[in-house]
Amino acid sequence: MSFLQSFKHRWGIGSNWNLVVILVVFAISGTLSLYLSKPILGFFKINKDQMNPFLFWPLRILIMFVSYYIVLISVGTILGQNKFFVAFAKKSFGRFWGK
Repeated sequence: MSFLQSFKHRWGIGSNWNLVVILVVFAISGTLSLYLSKPILGFFKINKDQMNPFLFWPLRILIMFVSYYIVLISVGTILGQNKFFVAFAKKSFGRFWGK
């Protein structure tokens, strides 16, 4: 079984096109969540030069984490994969927070 076939089987995807769309959504979401974290911190006037790095970086990572799932579901919905990404987010949060 090839690498892409194993993803299709594990995620229950029928077509190669849906797999490509899903992988593109993951790529866009990860990149966009990194870019969004800086303006969000700027909106709240949080600057790494004015804040202790031991507080700044965990806060930025938390914002990236939350924005990632918001962007993931939003972009997934725009590209027609809402059902997959809502289920993926629920499963991920279930693993993170416990069932």
